[in-house]
Amino acid sequence: MPQPVMPRCWQVETKPHKFCPGCGHGLVLKALGEAIDELDIQERTVFGCDIGCSLLSWDFFNIDSVQTHHGRTTPVVTGIKRANPELITIAYMGDGGGYAIGSQHLVNAAARNENITVILANNTVYAMTGGQMAPTTMPRQKTETSPYGRDPALTGPPMQGPEMVAAITGANSYVARGTVANLRQLKGYLKKALVNQMEGKGFSFVEALSACPTNWRTNAEETWRFVEQDMVKFFKVGEIKNPASA
Repeated sequence: MPQPVMPRCWQVETKPHKFCPGCGHGLVLKALGEAIDELDIQERTVFGCDIGCSLLSWDFFNIDSVQTHHGRTTPVVTGIKRANPELITIAYMGDGGGYAIGSQHLVNAAARNENITVILANNTVYAMTGGQMAPTTMPRQKTETSPYGRDPALTGPPMQGPEMVAAITGANSYVARGTVANLRQLKGYLKKALVNQMEGKGFSFVEALSACPTNWRTNAEETWRFVEQDMVKFFKVGEIKNPASA
């Protein structure tokens, strides 16, 4: 019998991820790897990752990769894209890297309509450094730096990243929010974001609702309840801007 062909980019059998058990990063990256394979763009794709838990993906794929300083992945992949417009460039980061220290780069790249794809994992905490409150921490959610729960009256509401990006980008940008609770839908959003870049339409952004049971201190049932029920009440899943449907 013929032997099964190993996917070119996504190599789950030979490259298990390094994230904590139950972490959502592995699921987001699996969806991304399958999207790259299905679009057959491995040979011209460059993957950039941020500091934070996302940095553990630097050698995850069989594609050219670069790991940047915290919050600087967006301008690095922008520079790569401008130097060689034929490449498909991907910036991968967490909510801290995209909405806190890297927010100015995200805003300006979106406003300039840079022809890149940004993927951001939203797990509502600064995960690698111990679970502190992040820009996406939910109202009343307890973290290491909000032990009594986040109070929006003092710290403001959680960041609505895709909605912000959609408001400042041009008509041809692609913006969506997916979730690790629906990988088929998430992979579809990632493929559309990559195709939008391949067609030269401009900035593409996908936020992925992710899980962090280590810092949430939740068991499997509680983790999925938080992702599937609590997070989606505030962070609406779906396509926010899709030029193909305009």
